[in-house]
Amino acid sequence: MSNTELLERYMQPVLSGQRHACRQIVLSALDSGVEPKRLYRELVWPALERIDTLYRQDRINLVEEQMATRITRTIADHLQTRLTRMVRHGRKLVITCASGEAEEVSAQMCADLFEAEGWDVFYLGGGIPQDEIASLVGQLQPDMLMIVGSKPTDVPGVRQMIDHIRDINSCPTMNILVSGGVFNRAEELWKEVKADLFAETANDALALANTAEPRESEERVPGAPKKRRRRRRPPLLAQMECEA
Repeated sequence: MSNTELLERYMQPVLSGQRHACRQIVLSALDSGVEPKRLYRELVWPALERIDTLYRQDRINLVEEQMATRITRTIADHLQTRLTRMVRHGRKLVITCASGEAEEVSAQMCADLFEAEGWDVFYLGGGIPQDEIASLVGQLQPDMLMIVGSKPTDVPGVRQMIDHIRDINSCPTMNILVSGGVFNRAEELWKEVKADLFAETANDALALANTAEPRESEERVPGAPKKRRRRRRPPLLAQMECEA
């Protein structure tokens, strides 16, 4: 069965809340030799994106969106236990996301895949205050901070958090990567919020993270005051700030 056929076969029962049918589709794929990582990439992640798109286009209602998202989360939980795990290599990742079931599932999938690849993962979920994230970054000194599934109204806050982390120099060599959500739909928005990296999917994020060089730290003269400069808001970001 092709990737497209598998996804289409899954979408009908998941949108109608048929938990058993969805589990059987996934179990059959696993029994036929399909790797769990492939199902993350070719079934679970695309299904979440399809569900989100259908809901934003008013082609499914909130009940259908919530049922489908929660079923898909149980599928991701099951696949997580079957992932082949590599030896830990000591690199650290902090993951946060927008508040919402779909965003948390996407972030959880990223956490699962990174952990299977040997990363030490600290998954925060959504709704965490910016200053607490910055504080944790300062304590852990991770190699990467990943922000997953942002909504349009979250974008000004993402920019503020990145500015804050850089201003206080929490972790100078840490890369900040954004993925999913509005960043997949608005070209170059990741640059406007001053992220270091952008990935459309969890697998893209993993490939980038595994090869990314540490961010070059900004040298400062000890004791010198930080330069204050007025940040110009690009048009797209300014529009989102008005809508937030």
